[in-house]
Amino acid sequence: MKSFLYPKLNPPSFTWVRPEGGSAEASKVHEWIEPLSAASDPEKAKDADFLVVGVPLSRSSISASGASEFPDAFRRAWKGFTTYNLDEDVDLTDMTAVDAGDVPMHVTDIRRCHDNIIAASTALHQHFTKSKICAIGGDHSITAMMVKGLHLARPDEKIGIIQFDTHFDLRDMSDNGPSNGTPMRNLIESGVVDGSNMYNIGLHGFFNTKDLKQYADEKGVNYITLGRARKKGIEATVLECLDALAAKVDTIYLTVDMDVLDIAYAPGVPASTPGGMTTTELLEGVLAAAKHPKVGAMDIVCLDPLKDSAVQPTVKLGTHVFLTFVTGVMLR
Repeated sequence: MKSFLYPKLNPPSFTWVRPEGGSAEASKVHEWIEPLSAASDPEKAKDADFLVVGVPLSRSSISASGASEFPDAFRRAWKGFTTYNLDEDVDLTDMTAVDAGDVPMHVTDIRRCHDNIIAASTALHQHFTKSKICAIGGDHSITAMMVKGLHLARPDEKIGIIQFDTHFDLRDMSDNGPSNGTPMRNLIESGVVDGSNMYNIGLHGFFNTKDLKQYADEKGVNYITLGRARKKGIEATVLECLDALAAKVDTIYLTVDMDVLDIAYAPGVPASTPGGMTTTELLEGVLAAAKHPKVGAMDIVCLDPLKDSAVQPTVKLGTHVFLTFVTGVMLR
């Protein structure tokens, strides 16, 4: 197992000690998720239902960002959550999850960081064919690289994207390189995902330029403003997008940019804005997406623990988004 992971992944910077009875005795999330580097049976770990991978990159963020700190903050937050979801009456321990550690990052070379993410994503999707790969960013530039890795691992599959975001993320890469403002354009221009197979839910306010909207129209990108989604209902909007997308693609990738949230609910994001989603709306949307059988991978991006308040509401919410995704998959 280690031979394929190295040098694609580094073990987590710290690990929790699991109960002697394993996941069956777990009552907290940190007791449930097993570090891959410490797995008692590496071959069995390959059949895990969920695989978590940290992608600690934020040097490619347009806004000053400490999103690279989220993978560790995410892991530390596990201790505050039980494995039982009261709302849906499911226990996460009925499924298995492993933590593959972090993709190694270069201190100054963003291209090398992106290449490492692609290589890690490719390896994970090739070796963990039964697992839902959950990438914990990092800024939004990591999404293009995770999806490119998925494409390399499964070249015969057509990929679609459900995106929760305040922004189009369709900036021209010739302006400032493959930043957190470019992942969707990156995927379109690299031929990995058709614009018509992208569905962006949650755009709002004065945070996108008109030329990006024009580019989206030109490439056939599907976008639903938050105002329109609220009128129809968040869940109904997500389900409508999933139905349309599932008819066109083999695999759906879910990307959750935490800046889709209103600043009142998520102070710990680099580009926080007023007028965004509420906590309840985002969790409702993620749950609806996760229930769909074609959603096979996801990421959580643009969450900066260094900007969060002392009680870490955004870190806790980002962790809740992941657990909600797991819940949705369990409810299929």
